[in-house]
Amino acid sequence: MKNGRYSLLLLALIFSLSSIAQPLNKVLDPDDSDYTESCTSIMVGKGATTDGSVITAHTCDANYRTWVTFEKRRSYEKGATEPVFWGVLHNEEPFDMRNVVEKGRIPAPAETYAYLNVAYPCLNEKQLGIGETTITGKKELENTSGLFLIEELERIVLQRCSTAREAIKLIGKLTEEFGYGDSGECITIADKKEVWQLEIFGSGPGKPASIWVAARIPDDHVGISANIPRISIVDFNNPDYFMYSQDIKDRTKKLGLWDGKEPFKFWKIVSGSKPYSVREYFVLNSVAPSLGLNMNMEELPFSVKPDKKVSVREILALYRQTYEGTEFDMTKNLSVEVTKRDKDNKEYKESVKPFSNFMTNDMRALFNQLKPGSVDRNRTIAVIQCSYSHIIQLRDWLPDEVGGVAYFSFDNPAQSPRIPIYSGTISLPPSFAICGQHRYRPEAASWAFRETNRIATINWEKTRKIIESQAIHFEDVMFKDAPVNEQIVINLVKEGKNQEAKEYLTKYTADFASATIRRWQELKSELWTIFARSM
Repeated sequence: MKNGRYSLLLLALIFSLSSIAQPLNKVLDPDDSDYTESCTSIMVGKGATTDGSVITAHTCDANYRTWVTFEKRRSYEKGATEPVFWGVLHNEEPFDMRNVVEKGRIPAPAETYAYLNVAYPCLNEKQLGIGETTITGKKELENTSGLFLIEELERIVLQRCSTAREAIKLIGKLTEEFGYGDSGECITIADKKEVWQLEIFGSGPGKPASIWVAARIPDDHVGISANIPRISIVDFNNPDYFMYSQDIKDRTKKLGLWDGKEPFKFWKIVSGSKPYSVREYFVLNSVAPSLGLNMNMEELPFSVKPDKKVSVREILALYRQTYEGTEFDMTKNLSVEVTKRDKDNKEYKESVKPFSNFMTNDMRALFNQLKPGSVDRNRTIAVIQCSYSHIIQLRDWLPDEVGGVAYFSFDNPAQSPRIPIYSGTISLPPSFAICGQHRYRPEAASWAFRETNRIATINWEKTRKIIESQAIHFEDVMFKDAPVNEQIVINLVKEGKNQEAKEYLTKYTADFASATIRRWQELKSELWTIFARSM
């Protein structure tokens, strides 16, 4: 046994497993250097995808609840109201109302749509999809007297709307009437035809309202929101591409945020900070390298036309990105040459990189103390503190039951398999309804993936081929099965058997989820065996 090698692996074990045992009663994840860097949403218009679908997405990259349900339709009597809650991002199960407060009530609709209920609700039965990223903004805009937090607005529009424009108008109406009480937020709202980026802030002191702008991603473009306001000059005379709060000009003037003379550049008015970072640059440059974008530009384009149309699997791959092989790779200085022996017992040298880009802050600090400049922190797209993520694909040529699909995963998107959850889903497996953030709960679906993924980071050089190949295997199966599933549902819907179509999709998702959970539990044992033999 090599003592130096053993020490390094032991250090990796301590730091990797400590990321599981961090206190989970805090809202902010201690492994996230900047808590505002907590989500990534990539959007693709229907003219920019290889199949004509519309895409939006979301990574929930912080300590938010991981229980997931598909909520059924609800009916209300005339004149009924429904509650608006604060505190639903951190409860342990759907019925857990500890620390959840009713902030107020609003008029209820006659009937609601069924929707996928995650921490930030994301997809309904009419193929309306939503991604989310918290965006930094000026503190003077916040007004906590407002009624709505962003997650409740997402829930409400998924229950009541079938198109992105309807959702944006309803959010504007509700927040201007009852007030927006959250920090700066961006939600990326898509339907079967188009995708929009809505950036919303509080209205500052006084009676709570909202300040917001929604900008449409051109149909042949790709966009991204990654925790920074990005909407630039607002064209007030182009309603097909811009929507905004009613008194936005007067309100921003009164708050001293806009002089009424300069172009109305929204990111500059509400934030003033540089409107992009590494994630935005990496994604836009990856899909449109011909534009020659660089990190020294004052601002990047709001969206770009890709050099070639992109597939949904290419977007899935972007969500596994840690920038390996680029200037932003945090492990570029962490390779080491080791001596190995071949099958004939002859020695040879090999360069290995046992550490991953999923290092904790403490581990980065250790490397930089041992040798200054070893690791420059860069916020990657895939991160170890991810609670869950989804890429939503919306397709107008398919029945709603199967046209909308959220490719969902728990935990780190670079390590976990995707599970398809369709718009027509009726319910999800019981293990999905248990949060894994508050404590160790092996009955929670999220822990099946989290345990195995954390063990894999002990020595990523040895384990990544196993984990990554298995994730890709399930992705291959998912897309191989998709045309068959779609045709079965099409046939059932044509026959008027919509309920049977939904039951079929619900069973497929449950079976697929069960297979991935079982495999990741098997992998846990396999990985421990590898380390037992190698240390």
